[in-house]
Amino acid sequence: MTLAALTNCRIVLVRPAIPGNVGAAARVMRNFGLNDLRLVRPHADPRSNDARKLSTHGEEILEAARSHEDLGATVADCTMVIATSARHGGLFRQQTVVPPRELMPRLALAAAQAPVALVFGPEQTGLTNAEVSRCHYLLTIPVEETYPALNLAQAVAICAYEFFLAVSEAPEPIPKQIAAFAHQDRMFETLRAALTELHFLYGEKADSLMHALRHLIGRAQPSPMEIDVLLGLARQIEWQVRKRQAPQQEWKGENEPDY
Repeated sequence: MTLAALTNCRIVLVRPAIPGNVGAAARVMRNFGLNDLRLVRPHADPRSNDARKLSTHGEEILEAARSHEDLGATVADCTMVIATSARHGGLFRQQTVVPPRELMPRLALAAAQAPVALVFGPEQTGLTNAEVSRCHYLLTIPVEETYPALNLAQAVAICAYEFFLAVSEAPEPIPKQIAAFAHQDRMFETLRAALTELHFLYGEKADSLMHALRHLIGRAQPSPMEIDVLLGLARQIEWQVRKRQAPQQEWKGENEPDY
């Protein structure tokens, strides 16, 4: 299982600013058998001299690194996406935070069957709440409370080590097909629209409620068929709400949503 799981683990750096950090991240990826490096709107050039100087034996990873404009596109085919941050308070973050030693075995099992991703934010600000809310879990590395911020490459190194350890100790998984991030994302967009029309989501609590639903469903690691069931449910809610809002219109069977 080790080779497949390591190959399937993607390291995603969102808006990295310092080339040396990108290079050092590539080096530690090489140390722990990871090779899929993705960058989201990078400010740092992964092929610059500064990046290469710190990428000892990780040059091939830098050369193969792919850049994307959007986090969703970067992890579209992933079945588990984990955000990392030193900040874990507030409505969005506290709901999904899980200790690394508990989370990495789950990631290892998922990676044995399909792509997964560890997502790291920019050096100065870290990931935004909007970015964290799109991920299934939030990982926070335990550190001394008076100075919790880690260097980007150091955070990648610690997570890569913990993942490598979890993969080495993980049992063979029971095969289960999990819906890809893009498939789940489309369902969540439709569900949000339906629940907004239903007035379950409204006002200042709408974002936090939707985040809680995303976490609840994502934690179950739903299959493509289960996502389609939820998508059908969302469309039916939307159809019923609109039907009640326009009683004067003649609603026929052919107007029902097609799943």
